Amino acid sequence: MDSQDLKSSLTQSKIETEVIYIGKKLVTIFFLLFSLALFGQSGVNGFLEDFELKTAVVPLSQKMKKPADKPTIAVTVNSLDTLGKVSKYIYGNNVNLWMGQIVTETELMSHIKLLSPNIIRFPGGNISNVYFWDRDVGNEPDDVPDSLYGMDGKKIPADFWWYGENDSSNTISLENYYRLLAETESTGSICVNFSYSRYGTGSDPVAQAAHYAADWVRFDNGRSRFWEIGNEDFGPWQAGFRIDTTLNQDGQPEIINGEIYGKHFLVFADSMRVAAREIGSEIYIGAQLVENLEGNAWNPVTHKWNEAFFRVCGDAADFFIVHSYYTPYEQDSAPELILQTAETETRHMMNYLKQATEDYRIQMKPVALTEWNIFAMGSQQMVSFINGMHATIVLAELADNGFSMACRWDFANGFNNGNDHGMFNNCDEPDVPAWNPHPDFFYMYYFQRFFGDHVVGATVEGNDDLLVYASRFYSGQLGIIVVNKGKSDEIVALNVPGLKVGKNYYLYRLTGGEDNGEFSRSVFVNNIGPTNSNGGPIKGLESIPAWAFKTKGGVIFNSPARSVQFILLEAEAGKHL
Repeated sequence: MDSQDLKSSLTQSKIETEVIYIGKKLVTIFFLLFSLALFGQSGVNGFLEDFELKTAVVPLSQKMKKPADKPTIAVTVNSLDTLGKVSKYIYGNNVNLWMGQIVTETELMSHIKLLSPNIIRFPGGNISNVYFWDRDVGNEPDDVPDSLYGMDGKKIPADFWWYGENDSSNTISLENYYRLLAETESTGSICVNFSYSRYGTGSDPVAQAAHYAADWVRFDNGRSRFWEIGNEDFGPWQAGFRIDTTLNQDGQPEIINGEIYGKHFLVFADSMRVAAREIGSEIYIGAQLVENLEGNAWNPVTHKWNEAFFRVCGDAADFFIVHSYYTPYEQDSAPELILQTAETETRHMMNYLKQATEDYRIQMKPVALTEWNIFAMGSQQMVSFINGMHATIVLAELADNGFSMACRWDFANGFNNGNDHGMFNNCDEPDVPAWNPHPDFFYMYYFQRFFGDHVVGATVEGNDDLLVYASRFYSGQLGIIVVNKGKSDEIVALNVPGLKVGKNYYLYRLTGGEDNGEFSRSVFVNNIGPTNSNGGPIKGLESIPAWAFKTKGGVIFNSPARSVQFILLEAEAGKHL
């Protein structure tokens, strides 16, 4: 353990005493795990084990005429340049506990089924580290303290526990989470309470917390394939980041670090894998890593978090977990910056992890972005069509860069004058019905419908503000997404050399409205606008016809400023790529 990480909390003599004590206790466990070969599943990507080839659904359509003007942009798609498989788990979302018992909300459930997230993360977020899955209100374990440290380092009463057995209207019970999974045909990604291993006051809090997590694996009985050990535990906003050492009985330091997290991770993973084998279930266990150093420079704990974790755990994790809210924290960011981050930050995260694993000689594992959105606020950016465009680019970049799972944060949050991460109105937004979808819903809905099972290469000539992402379906069609980030309209000519295309191509165009300046809260689908005062055309969404064009004479279409085109291009009849 690096004593420099702890100087702010403990004296030098105390550090030496505590380090020796912890080392002796947990190193023994480390070598036991090694001897039992309970490290991560080498070379296995659990997110692709149930990979499915996709058959495109040709949409309802209406015939349209191509633009008569000369194309200004040339796009080339190389249908045989396969870049990789597209995991169905990149379309996930987070359910949070304060949404209520949402399985009884018919309208919302209809929207979520239409979205088809495939994976739903639970119970948080920060709540994961104060959540007791088998307890009811007021019945938390005896070995939790009556106060915890807040982000400012001051103690606050610990009256904020959350409970899986709570069936009141202001939360969602564990039973109803499982109903949500079943009714939306999704699997779970469960984030267990890691911090209990830190603030627990028993004689062996690590073993107790790990056993508690393992019991959840047993109870889950195979309904959730993916398990996360803690949530952002390197952050001072997390319970357990700082603990009262006078209450701790196994010599843990006041402030967490990557080494402590790694040692505890091994104990959790061991207990949970044993539990999974007992019930004949296959689970995959993820470790939380820091996604980059630049954005976390203010927090000393993050500086050596990944290095320390890798040094202790080696290849123990089945996958790596990162989070990103892309834009600068709580700044009134402009559309140009917001849209740019979708490209740069997604690529940077993957490149950073690849370099880190190479530097520390660790096997690269599947990467799961289990929370993502934007931090931009002040102009209602979060509930605008610009955030929908951002979501489109992020999904495409996730596929392009080989991410295995992603869960957007979150289904519903709180309006807060438009500073709302929620995909749906959480019953507190003025002038719209409960659970009304925000624009990002519509972009993510069309993305999954129009993106295939393999990413293929594509290039753009003529304008750096135009992005193109291409995919192919097993059924033969190409799914192509064109994003115009710029302020000028373009006419795009799309070429697919070496592929004999079919007779038709189909297109949905998503654009913003004229309200709220550059951050319209409305989205129009093929010129059909919101059913309510903002959002999009949710009523009758499935019956909105695509625009259909003949491929004869070329694949040509308009790409207005700040728009997204979702395109399905027919290939030669009967052709499987």
